[in-house]
Amino acid sequence: MPLLARMVASPIAIDVRRGAISSLGTVLADRRIANEGRIAVAVGPGQGPQIAADLDLPQCEVFRVDGGSVDVATELGKKLRAGAYEAVAGIGGGKTIDVTKYAASMAGIPMVAVATNLSHDGIASPVSSLEHESGKGSYGVTMPTAVVVDVDYVRAAPQRLLRSGIGDVVSNISAIDDWELAGREQGEPVDGMAVTFARVAAEAVLHRRDSVDSQDFLTALAEALVLSGLAMSVAGSSRPASGACHEVLHAITHLYPGVSNHGELAGIGALYAYFLRMRYQGEGESRMRDIRDCLLRHGLPVVPSDVGLDEDQFVRAVSYAPETRPGRYTILEHLSLSDDDIRQSVGEYVKTVGH
Repeated sequence: MPLLARMVASPIAIDVRRGAISSLGTVLADRRIANEGRIAVAVGPGQGPQIAADLDLPQCEVFRVDGGSVDVATELGKKLRAGAYEAVAGIGGGKTIDVTKYAASMAGIPMVAVATNLSHDGIASPVSSLEHESGKGSYGVTMPTAVVVDVDYVRAAPQRLLRSGIGDVVSNISAIDDWELAGREQGEPVDGMAVTFARVAAEAVLHRRDSVDSQDFLTALAEALVLSGLAMSVAGSSRPASGACHEVLHAITHLYPGVSNHGELAGIGALYAYFLRMRYQGEGESRMRDIRDCLLRHGLPVVPSDVGLDEDQFVRAVSYAPETRPGRYTILEHLSLSDDDIRQSVGEYVKTVGH
């Protein structure tokens, strides 16, 4: 009998709304994620402790997550394994959720992602982005069993973190173009379903005229980030949401630690990648304009100086970028520009897309 359908891994519960966190205990019980109530809760340094205190989970044990490194995640994983917990809830921003996903995979227990901001698409993805001695790497993990996004808590997060998620999700458009380029030039298999999920996520945000001040916008952004995570689950890698945009991002965070944040840099990376397509291939100008307009509309950076980098620093990051994802084929690898060409392209980019 021919295979007429395929199974797609996804969370068994996705709850995006006001007051969603108050139902976390019900989600854990009704979905049979934790029948006996022996729950670990990992909280970040932001709103996590307050949320944990408000939860109606009398048997939970709270662990504080300080940082986003492999070492921190490994240490938490050892504690979860030793404690024989039924499940763990990661409450916080991107670093906390990535650490908890990795630790839960180590311990072999279900993980519930409870997002307090919408800074990037790791909320529901099967990937943890963690720091290590040589920079930052992406690690395959089990995707969250459930995802909870309480719009009230999200609204209380710093607006810069909310806007960051916009840059990350719209960068999907560039990542998809890179994947399809690799398919044409390198014969790399491209998963149409993963592409569809990633593209729909980006388009859901790209042309919206409202802002992070709107509850409708926050709900749409949260759902887009979850859908982006599902795209990565379908693909089995970060490919549908990570191309040249994220190579540039990871190069900047490696060379210049502490500069900006994930989503802001992903947005700049995507915009620069489209400039390269326009400059050297004569295509992508309308997409570049759409992304630029979106980033500016939401107060996101578009040129290196917006995040405190000069052009020479950005040139160095672009030159180093392909080393951050060996084997990944993007517009950067395709063009294989010399340092002089990169320097010229960055100067032209700043003049073209600058404010």
